[in-house]
Amino acid sequence: MVLEATMIIVDNSESSRNGDYTPTRFEAQADAVSLIYSAKTQANPESSVGLMTMGGKGPEVLVTLTTDYGKILAGLHDTKIKGEAHLATGIQVAGLALKHRQNKLQRQRIIVFVGSPIAEDEKTLVKLAKKMKKNNVAVDFINFGDETDNEKKLKAFIDNINSSDNSHLVTVPPGPHLLSDRLISTPIMGEVGSTDVVGGMGGGEGDAAGGFEFGFDPNMDPELAMALRMSMEDEKARVAREEAKAKEEAEKAAKGEGSNNLEGIKEEDENTPLLQESKSGDKDKKNDDDKMDTA
Repeated sequence: MVLEATMIIVDNSESSRNGDYTPTRFEAQADAVSLIYSAKTQANPESSVGLMTMGGKGPEVLVTLTTDYGKILAGLHDTKIKGEAHLATGIQVAGLALKHRQNKLQRQRIIVFVGSPIAEDEKTLVKLAKKMKKNNVAVDFINFGDETDNEKKLKAFIDNINSSDNSHLVTVPPGPHLLSDRLISTPIMGEVGSTDVVGGMGGGEGDAAGGFEFGFDPNMDPELAMALRMSMEDEKARVAREEAKAKEEAEKAAKGEGSNNLEGIKEEDENTPLLQESKSGDKDKKNDDDKMDTA
């Protein structure tokens, strides 16, 4: 299971008031943030998630890295829609927040919701991408809305930051569907190839629930998924113990240790001397009694 520190950047600019996503662009983001938080913490309970905005006068960190979902909800509730988006600055602030994470073993990841026009030019974004790559920070973009120029700029960013396919760009067109529903089958919900969260993400027809090993989407029933994982780990541990015990007994048998070689000893052999002694004693006693009667 991947251990990550993830900063989620939501777009709270004026464009997020648009109702082309159900119910609005901002509410659609809030719903997706909850889904992403669940996926990250279910993949590894020690993973942490932070939240920040990039609209208004400048980016603002709402919640530092935490495992408390209540703080994430409170941060979303307190968010105000205002101003323009500051994508490049928001990514840099998120990178700084990840740099000061307490657990240095956590991989660094930034997930950015982009639902408004990107003011920065492609050259600036490419330079920033190379800087993030140097600092071992992965970046995922969720591009939604009808801003056609955004995809080209974001693709250039991903092309320059990608290392072993650790960063992704997902574009979700407007429609009556929920933004979070479209994200379930994407690599953003978990590391590509991992079956701990949503698995292979859009696997073949033979993959149940996108490759999840128990045949269903764990986000639909997190408690059941966790119980199944724990049961599977217990069973693996039990099988491992039995195999180790069988191997140990086999080694002892091969060395002649622990074998019970009592087959050659018969029980009557042990009791024979006692029985014979008893019969002899009874015969002598009978002879003595006869001699006394004769006298």
